[in-house]
Amino acid sequence: MENNVTIDDESNSSDASTSLLNILIDTGQQNNDTRSDESEFEYVLILIAKASIMGFIILCALFGNLLVIVSVMRHRKLRVITNYFVVSLALADMLVAIFAMTFNASVELSGKWLFGYFMCDVWNSLDVFFSTVSILHLCCISVDRYYAIVQPLDYPLIMTNLRLGTMLSVVWCSPTIMSFLPIFAGWYTTPEHLEFRKNSPDVCSFEVNKLYAVISSSISFWVPGIIMIAMYYKIYREADRQERILYRSKVAAALLNKHLQINGISAGLTSLPTVGQSSPEPVPDEPPITSSSKMKRERKAARTLGIIMSAFLACWLPFFLWYMITSLCDTCHSKSIVVAAVFWVGYFNSALNPLIYAYFNREFRAAFRKTLESCCEALGPVRDMRKIHRKQDLVHSNASSELHVNNQLRASEMTNVHIEACI
Repeated sequence: MENNVTIDDESNSSDASTSLLNILIDTGQQNNDTRSDESEFEYVLILIAKASIMGFIILCALFGNLLVIVSVMRHRKLRVITNYFVVSLALADMLVAIFAMTFNASVELSGKWLFGYFMCDVWNSLDVFFSTVSILHLCCISVDRYYAIVQPLDYPLIMTNLRLGTMLSVVWCSPTIMSFLPIFAGWYTTPEHLEFRKNSPDVCSFEVNKLYAVISSSISFWVPGIIMIAMYYKIYREADRQERILYRSKVAAALLNKHLQINGISAGLTSLPTVGQSSPEPVPDEPPITSSSKMKRERKAARTLGIIMSAFLACWLPFFLWYMITSLCDTCHSKSIVVAAVFWVGYFNSALNPLIYAYFNREFRAAFRKTLESCCEALGPVRDMRKIHRKQDLVHSNASSELHVNNQLRASEMTNVHIEACI
């Protein structure tokens, strides 16, 4: 009897332990499902945030640079040599948004390359090409500003239309040596990476050898960047010197004018006019005023373009530092989020330039406003028709209300007449 009780107790305990184990398993599965749901929700949120940021940068780069091109082409005041470089730079930034940003966004959002082996080489080539074109444009702009500020009298002889066309041709053609040629020939990377790419067509990574990393980064960024910094340093010193000279000349002119007034002589006259003699008109000082305003305009343009250059260096410097470190260090590896960040911070520069023009340059700001107003005039007929319909509705409503009031007045008058007749 005792043995039976013991056996029953053991069976009951084993059943209890089995049920407890099942409960724990079910609870663990529910926790895992909850965690998977939470991780999936976080993934969707991150994906939406990435898509929003990338789409915003792409749209800003497209429409902002298109606004720059249209404004310069439409307004004669902006058609100067420097702004032709700006238009060419805006075109390069638009092509960055179309061909480089869109492909990168597809990789970041889908997690894999969707366009095959050949298009991977095309994308890498266009990415290197347009980034090099952008910085070479800024290098040309810095040289142009240098001659405009330091040698203003010789500037029309130096910056001719022929030289402008030659510089733009070199800027657009020379980067092919560092982009399409070595990438399609396979010189940019190692044989192991080429074999990996053939076996993995859904992966498009840009891994370079050390020689290509040093040469390409030097030609695309470091050497032009040093030239730009040197040019703008000289421009700054020259602009500061001209500012001091202009200030001294204004002070000297003011003192001379005060001295002449104290001695009874008006500025610009050699003798006092006699009675009955009309005062001769003072000699106009148009050339000094014109040169002064031109100097101010040149300094403002140099300041704006200096800010553009600084923004470019600030946006692309993290990328090229990462590019050099990961290429020269065999054991250095970076996370995917770091790679995406350095790429898109560099891409953001293509959307930043039009904002700099609009904020720091009054002429560009006025041209942007006029261009947008002219674009909005296309919707003018629609607005006019809406206004006409609203006016007609208002007239009908006023007429109906007046008719209603008149009817009420007539009814009240008739009522008063009837009342008086009854009385």
